[in-house]
Amino acid sequence: MRKSLALSALAIAAMALSTAWATTSFTGNTAPAGAHYSNGSREPVCSVDGLVVSCTGTAIGGVGNTDADLLLSVSYSATVQCRNNGGKIVNVKTQITTAGSSDDDTDVRNGTLFVSDISSSSPSEQSFKDAARCPNGNWDKLMASGSPTVSSYTYTLTFQGYSLPAITLP
Repeated sequence: MRKSLALSALAIAAMALSTAWATTSFTGNTAPAGAHYSNGSREPVCSVDGLVVSCTGTAIGGVGNTDADLLLSVSYSATVQCRNNGGKIVNVKTQITTAGSSDDDTDVRNGTLFVSDISSSSPSEQSFKDAARCPNGNWDKLMASGSPTVSSYTYTLTFQGYSLPAITLP
């Protein structure tokens, strides 16, 4: 029984690392008066699967004609190995941050803001190699095992005309 409880606790902890729930604040500083999740809608949820961060959409009623800006910013980190002709290897850490959103991610109709699902696109392996600075430009660049990874992400939804986000993840 104890072993089963311990395994269940580990499974719950692993899920918590890969999924995050939103912090929502529909106040006068962050959203139009009367903003609320529409019936059947709820806070967005983001999850990490390999190098892809995906966040669910939602619908927010009571916003009038106020649109919002949606931003998903993801930081990736990698270790690039620089190898000289003699076989000496130097590990170089690199980090790349990507941000994605467009006006197509949100749409206001009949006083409701519809927010689309949004996902990240990971940088190419070559992008990490290009960002790495080897001690000598003639050395070969190789990706280390287990690289790259998602090191962090931020999802924000900020109503136009407001300086603070109404929804933030994680």
